[in-house]
Parts: sequence; structure tokens; C-alpha cells
Amino acid sequence: MLKPTIIAIPFFALLIAIETYFAVRKEENYDRKDVWTNIILGFGSVAWGILFGLFTGFFYNSLYELAPYKMPLDTWWAWTILLFADDFAYYWFHRISHEVRFFWNFHVVHHSSNQYNLSVAVRQSWFSGIAHWVFYLPIALLGFPLWAFTAMHGFNLIYQFWIHTKVIKKMPAWFEYIFNTPSHHRVHHGVNNPYLDKNYGGIFIFFDRIFGSFVEESEEVRYGIIKPIEGYNWFWINSHAWAEMFEAMKTKKTLTGKLRCIFGAPGMEFEEKILLNPNINKQI
Repeated sequence: MLKPTIIAIPFFALLIAIETYFAVRKEENYDRKDVWTNIILGFGSVAWGILFGLFTGFFYNSLYELAPYKMPLDTWWAWTILLFADDFAYYWFHRISHEVRFFWNFHVVHHSSNQYNLSVAVRQSWFSGIAHWVFYLPIALLGFPLWAFTAMHGFNLIYQFWIHTKVIKKMPAWFEYIFNTPSHHRVHHGVNNPYLDKNYGGIFIFFDRIFGSFVEESEEVRYGIIKPIEGYNWFWINSHAWAEMFEAMKTKKTLTGKLRCIFGAPGMEFEEKILLNPNINKQI
């Protein structure tokens, strides 16, 4: 089946075009090259995603066959469980993608623009399909077939499209309390100190409230990443974080130090402890 996000591409394109039309007349620093870069990265992500999907779908279906109970998808409650299960899995995928360098190297593509508009929503890594699917395998073991997961996860991602905007300031208070909104997600894309690594939710924001990662928007947001990249080179946008990681690994002498460069927090600085042979300085 076609992914809902692919079906929604014409809808995304129309809204991006409308927003861009008005934004270039109102925002002095609106970067049209960045918009085109985001769109090209988005199409690349779709193409690579189809390729990786052939591989990851096999593993999902294999685990689904092992599920002790198959969800009855002709009931409302099964779809409700799937809605929350998918968003819960997305929360942890998103959080770990900020807290573990290996996963951040994919996700950083989405954050690397210093702009914030609807086109940023489609600025996605070409290669994240290599790893992010593992976070959703428990949903297969819950008894949800691949087609149902694909539909629900697609709905989750389509929901997140509209929150990538500065046009909408605030939603009603009750909505802001339960759901992810443009205000909450602007915080997530901010590099202001109070905003770093906050508000990971997909559709809902209450997982952030429960797990202590929620921050209210309280000051003007500065967008981008701590170490900005210059230019619009698609390949470099997808690969710069890997290059930085390998450079960091070269400075470490021990296997433990190199592994911490891969699986530690992005940008983590640490002292490497090297155990010397106690006999190394003995004179013969």
C-alpha cells in the first residue's frame, strides 16, 4: 500500500507554496534556497524510504507472525490503542534520536535549517530508514499488521506537518495541554538554552509532560543546530554529522572511547581513561 505521507505530497506542496508566497513578502530574511533544499531532501527521503521499506517490512511482518494475539481492526478500541502506541514509540524514537549520537546523525538533517516553515517538515534524512524502524517493532508484537501501522504512523507524520510554522502563535489552552502544536514544536527546533532537547511529542504532548521533557515557549526561538552547516549541498547535509563523529573517534585511543563517540550524547565531551601497562616504564 502507498504510505499516507506519499499520498499527501500534493497537499504538502500546495500549503508550502501558499506559505512561501506570503512569507517572501513579509519576512526580510526568508531563504528561498533553503525551501528548495528542503523539498529536494524530502523527495530523496521518500525514494530511499521506499527502498529501505522493502527490507524493514520483512522484519515487521516476521515479528507480527509471532504476536500471541492479533488485534481486531474492525473495532474502535484497537485503533485507539494503535494511535497511542505509535505516538509512544515515536516519542522514544525522537528522544533517543537527540540523546544518542548514532541516531542523531540521521535526525540532525531535519534540524539543520536555520529557518522554520512548512518546508522544514519535509527536510528529512535520506538514510534514517536504516535504523529508526527498530523503535516500532514492539507494535508488531502487540498484534498490529504492517498495513495498519503504516496507516497510523502516516497519520502521525501528516499531523506533524502543520506544526512547522510561525504563522500560528497559540492554539486554545486545552488543545495546547493535550496536543503537539506549532508553539511546542518551535521550542523543539530551538537552540536557545531552555529549549534544547525538549518537546519530543508527535501528535500528543502529554508524554513530554509525563517524562519531564516539556518546556513552554517563553522567548523568541533561534532555529538550527549548535554547530551550523553552511550551504545547500544535499549530500553534506546528510553526511556532515557522520564526518564529525569519525573525526572525534580518531582522537580516542581506546575501544570504549570510540564507542562513546558513537553511542554517547551528541557533542558529548569526556576524558578518556587509558590503562597503562604497569611494567611499561620499568627499566630492564
